[in-house]
Amino acid sequence: MRKVKLQVQISIDGFVATSTGEQYWMAWNWDDILKQYVSDIANSVDTMLIGRITYQGMANYWPSAATNPEATADELEFASKMNELTKVVFSNTLTTADWYNSRIATEPIEAEIARLKRQPGKDIIIYGGARIVSSLIKSGIIDEYHLFVNPVVLGTGMPIWNRISDRMNLRLINTTASSTGIVILCYQPEKNIS
Repeated sequence: MRKVKLQVQISIDGFVATSTGEQYWMAWNWDDILKQYVSDIANSVDTMLIGRITYQGMANYWPSAATNPEATADELEFASKMNELTKVVFSNTLTTADWYNSRIATEPIEAEIARLKRQPGKDIIIYGGARIVSSLIKSGIIDEYHLFVNPVVLGTGMPIWNRISDRMNLRLINTTASSTGIVILCYQPEKNIS
């Protein structure tokens, strides 16, 4: 069965954005360690789950990034991967999804993802959006957490852990440190450990 993997940048105190949704605080001067990690995850998936706000931001950037003459080889390669992924958008307000290989989910989130997990193919990734990630965490759908912990404390912001009502035990699978100060923590929920 396919896994659902979360890849998200997060502050030390657990926020994925400021209270107003800004992400200026994230480290973007990625070194080769981070680039390789992200490339490895991208190569392991063929489907992306995405909420409306994140979808709209990515759909405005990635299609043209693939043809940007100033883009580096790494950026062009990643843009190509992002554009080729099957994108399943969860939204109550969008009526169309025009980015290549995109569609709006037709079933409730848990049913849609359960159906996707049973289909053949590579794993499934979710890149973020506080609301959708919070919902998936609460439902127990995420099989791997790839938390890119940035060296910053925000104090307040948009959390992703605020919807769980009971303790959730995670097992640390891997840690990766970067010269940028980002530490990647890879966890699996204990229910998924075999």
